[in-house]
Amino acid sequence: MQTEPINTVPVQQFLQQVKAADASNSREVKLDIQSAKRLAFTLGEVMARLNGELEDLLIKQSSPDNEVIQVTMDGGSGWK
Repeated sequence: MQTEPINTVPVQQFLQQVKAADASNSREVKLDIQSAKRLAFTLGEVMARLNGELEDLLIKQSSPDNEVIQVTMDGGSGWK
């Protein structure tokens, strides 16, 4: 399955903004609404992609259709 890359620039910009605020001992970080919307959209895309990949992984790891289960019946010998 080929997927297109996610534009993570808004996340990188936010992380840089937090890093700069921390370095200057700022008490808060402010985002304009456009930056906040881009960050929210990008995080939503990332989470959706991760969820899809997790579902694919779980489907691949589920028991295969050709799994063989062997049952041996001994008539109850060895019971006390």
